[in-house]
Amino acid sequence: MIEAWDDRAPALSPENFINRELSTLDFQKRVLALAEDESTPLLERVKFIAIVGNNLDEFYMVRVGAYFQRLRLSNPMTRPDGMTPTQLLRQIHDEVSALIARQRRVRRHVFELLEQQDVHLITTDRLSESEREAITYYFRSEVYPVLTPLAVDHARPFPFISNLSLNLGVYLERANGEMASGIDFARIKVPVDILPRMVHLESVMTNYSGRVHDGYRFLWMEDVISDYLTDLFPGMNIMEAFPFRILRNADIDYEHEQDEDLLDVKSIIKQSVKERRFGSVVRLSVPAEISERMLNRLASSLEVPSTREVVFRIDGKLGSADLFELLRVDRPDLKDPPYAPRLAKPFAQSADFFEVIRKQDVIVHHPYDSFAPVEDFFKQAARDPDVLAIKTTLYRVGKNSPVVKDLLEARDNEKQVTVLVELKARFDEENNLEWVTALEEKGVHVVYGVEELPVKTHAKISLVVRRERDGLRRYVHLGTGNYNAATARLYADIGLFTCNEEIADDASRLFNRLTGYAPETTYNRLLVAPEYLQESLLALIDNEIDAARRGEDARMIFKMNQLEEDRVIQKLYQASQAGVKIDLIVRGLCCLRPGVPGLSENITVKSIVGRYLEHSRIYYFRNAPEQQQLYMGSADLMRRNLLNRVEVVFPVLDPRIQWRVLRILQTDLSDVKNSWVLRGDASYERLWDAEDKRVFNSHVHFMGDSFGLCDTPD
Repeated sequence: MIEAWDDRAPALSPENFINRELSTLDFQKRVLALAEDESTPLLERVKFIAIVGNNLDEFYMVRVGAYFQRLRLSNPMTRPDGMTPTQLLRQIHDEVSALIARQRRVRRHVFELLEQQDVHLITTDRLSESEREAITYYFRSEVYPVLTPLAVDHARPFPFISNLSLNLGVYLERANGEMASGIDFARIKVPVDILPRMVHLESVMTNYSGRVHDGYRFLWMEDVISDYLTDLFPGMNIMEAFPFRILRNADIDYEHEQDEDLLDVKSIIKQSVKERRFGSVVRLSVPAEISERMLNRLASSLEVPSTREVVFRIDGKLGSADLFELLRVDRPDLKDPPYAPRLAKPFAQSADFFEVIRKQDVIVHHPYDSFAPVEDFFKQAARDPDVLAIKTTLYRVGKNSPVVKDLLEARDNEKQVTVLVELKARFDEENNLEWVTALEEKGVHVVYGVEELPVKTHAKISLVVRRERDGLRRYVHLGTGNYNAATARLYADIGLFTCNEEIADDASRLFNRLTGYAPETTYNRLLVAPEYLQESLLALIDNEIDAARRGEDARMIFKMNQLEEDRVIQKLYQASQAGVKIDLIVRGLCCLRPGVPGLSENITVKSIVGRYLEHSRIYYFRNAPEQQQLYMGSADLMRRNLLNRVEVVFPVLDPRIQWRVLRILQTDLSDVKNSWVLRGDASYERLWDAEDKRVFNSHVHFMGDSFGLCDTPD
């Protein structure tokens, strides 16, 4: 007998809604655990330490910066977790302090292990006489000329300190005993933007000693500069010198795009990027041993809003993101075994991509499948005399983009080329502006957004129109990741090539919506945000709820990067209460709390973090009509994706490809080696430990077969 059903969605509260910022920090802990894992090769452990450092920098520049802004504006919090900005900032500080301390312990241990492998990070007091001589030449020839000591006194104000910069604060006194204004202060910027942070001693010795030196010993650039401060301040005694590093609020507010007086979007973006460097300080990192005199001077001069929440005393060298430089060490034995992506079989069998796609839809699973077919799709379209038009969206394409070069070549070959470039892609604005200039100079139709939709365009879709014997045919590529070959080697993403007429027609409608005036555009197959995606997904969840109420076997599997949107979470809770079995694979932050009796006991949440960054989004609904059971696309279940971005989620219509995507999901669900499970108390538990014989590693299995080696879901 079916129990009476309550149609009311559960209200969200601190008891069933996890704070997104704290969940983000939990993700950083999972990444750091890979650096702690003794089975991870040493230089890969360094990589994960650097990733955590880089992620924390961005977290502070974007998320924490926004909360400090709310404090200044006295904006109240309205999220279901119930935390005020003040409470949250304090907890973030405590969590990050503990995380950094843990990171430093791991870093010291990994450095000790690297020493045993003859990769050394040394201090200047360990230099021999000949090495000291070479470093002196290096400093005076390559470092000294680019240094600019800036004194601070009654005539010279405290200098502007740029975001992410590493600096030395120096206290001095006059060597002749004369007192001009008491103790003098100066600042030196460590030039790691133009010189390496990690100075390779053997390279310096080779360049300045006249003979080749082999080995891997590295000095920190700030140590080298500190050793030669007297060269910078002749006639002064160095009393003390300490490094410091700052982060500024870098979350650009594009709301002023709606100002009627601002019509040039490119100018707006350029100005906003310039303003980013002047954001307020949200983190000041200093060494643990810094003097109170120096710390107080820095905090006061930098106008730090709250010492407790902003200042971090760090044990060891400041900044971990620069450790990426160590990955250049040529020691394959200290890295993951190399993996060469395979060429998807249909493309390996024929050089004519259009012929291949006419015969069948083709799926590629990066990085296990090569990204080359995506680039070749654009290249063939640019060179094929029968291709009439190419349309695409670009979000993050990278600095040396073959795709953009192919689009430029297409214009040389007199193709019609339309590109929607998202200039507001955070931290890629300047790079995208450069490509926009190059595209426009070639006569490409470049579009920056939709007038009626003042939101980012995050969709990954391309359309090629080709003249063939039986008329015009449209070829479409849809993906979960960016058109970026560099990230395609690191991110696990999925792409689909098709010439299905319904999808192609929807693609044409979408581009017309993006480039023209078509606010009432509808679609037959694609789920497009912000107009239709959320309601379509909620309707599909409701369908599973109805199936469960009828006593049928109801199941959903969702894979995504992040889960935060309120209505979706409420609907998932509602589905769980109805008896729908729900498996969520959420790599990053997750605000849903699984396993709560009476609420979410039918929901499991796992996070996969390993060699490759899980980036694909897949949505499976068992009881939906056959051609609506499986979707993939660019959108996470976040408010920004569902309500504030142009996103495309596309159906998988071909039964063969459905089978392969379901294999991917089952392989992910079977993973043990890279997996953490979210518990009802908001903690994550790793499935694998060093004594565990269950070492099923989804990444290894995908390297053997692009779609995994498992059966489909039950």
